[in-house]
Amino acid sequence: MDQIVIQDFEVSYRVGVTNNERVRPQRLTLSITLDLDVTQAAKEEDVSKTIDYYQLSRRLLTFGEGRSWKLIETIAVHLTEMILRDFKPTAVSVEVKKFVVTEARWVSARVRRPQ
Repeated sequence: MDQIVIQDFEVSYRVGVTNNERVRPQRLTLSITLDLDVTQAAKEEDVSKTIDYYQLSRRLLTFGEGRSWKLIETIAVHLTEMILRDFKPTAVSVEVKKFVVTEARWVSARVRRPQ
């Protein structure tokens, strides 16, 4: 299966177990892997026959507006559901990285779902 990958895409979402942690948006990075067949898109060089990753990137930037979550796991699930519904890949993997544990480079949650 072919893939489109958006790696370490930076967003600001409100996330945290405590209310205080959710007061302001935090820097997160998202890595998205989309499984799809790109044969027709490549043959015809037609963006309408693939997933427009620029359009997806714009959705990722605004996805957190007016929302907050306690867990990065929930963000990963919600993003996966939106991508499957709106962009229709064969499968999608979403990894959400959070930078709050000082002894680690990051903590992440990864979700993979088929269509």
